[in-house]
Amino acid sequence: MTLSELCKKDVIQVPLGANLGRADDLRFDPQTAALEGLVLLGRPRLFGLLGRQEDVFIPWREIDTIGADVILVRTQLPAAPKARAGFLARLLE
Repeated sequence: MTLSELCKKDVIQVPLGANLGRADDLRFDPQTAALEGLVLLGRPRLFGLLGRQEDVFIPWREIDTIGADVILVRTQLPAAPKARAGFLARLLE
């Protein structure tokens, strides 16, 4: 399987069935050239104008199955950032 074929697959978190995105890159150990895991780029904020969320790294040991269409992983979901109070809520404080 090539990297371009791998990047076309959605990454699904098995216990919850959450779609984490698509595999964007692989990470290798520079000393041993061993495969460490998958890297998923963070989702863009406001169409990319405000940058991206943090990248998600999935260690190779947490990858359950690489199928024809999806990659199943048994990993914890990244913690969602706390929502900031809106302008109106800050005025009413």
